[in-house]
Amino acid sequence: MKICWLSAGVSSFIAGYLAQNVDEYIYIDIENQHLDSMRFIKDCEKILNKPVQILKSPYGSVENVIKQFRYINGAYGAKCTQILKKRVRKEWEDLHKDYDITYVWGFDMDEKRRAERLNESMPEFEHEYPLIENALTKQDAHAILERLGIKRPAMYDMGYQNNNCIGCVKGGMGYWNKIRKDFPEVFYRMSKLEREIGHSCIKGIYLDELDPNRGKIDEEIMQDCGIMCYLAVNEI
Repeated sequence: MKICWLSAGVSSFIAGYLAQNVDEYIYIDIENQHLDSMRFIKDCEKILNKPVQILKSPYGSVENVIKQFRYINGAYGAKCTQILKKRVRKEWEDLHKDYDITYVWGFDMDEKRRAERLNESMPEFEHEYPLIENALTKQDAHAILERLGIKRPAMYDMGYQNNNCIGCVKGGMGYWNKIRKDFPEVFYRMSKLEREIGHSCIKGIYLDELDPNRGKIDEEIMQDCGIMCYLAVNEI
């Protein structure tokens, strides 16, 4: 089987669009995603001419995971990514262990190192990287999406680098200050949750202590949430 995991991001969709003979497209839904993400997935279905399978963790949301495990983000990655995405994928793999599986990933030309790391960390599967194979950057992927006539997810147009959850726990000071302005209810909900469990998203500072003028989101590197998060931890 050839499988493409869609993240509701542009790169993963374009990779799936360019790949040949994909058997299944799968999207893991999380309640913290922007509502426009599902619109994007439905638009992708029309271009792919194939239904996208929707999977979801019983935990549902980032807040539920944090409350249950009392852990946000640290040296071992974000607990929400592990539970809401990685565990769901692993459960799917267990149900399909009798298949020889090839995965299609949305790594671009600037992420060759991470593609190499993925090959090393998941040798039991075959992997394809259509963007790298076609020498395409993230900007190229966005240009192809525009030519296909699909409106990109709303978070990109709001100035975010990726279509991650609203209030991604891996964001830096600039990111969270932007969330404070764009989604104040999310900012204050996470601020309260940090104090409740005694851990913070940003190392060394709680959100309710964060100076509104700290950080520049354009200078902060933030990967698309998913397997890339785990590869980054491996590299560290």
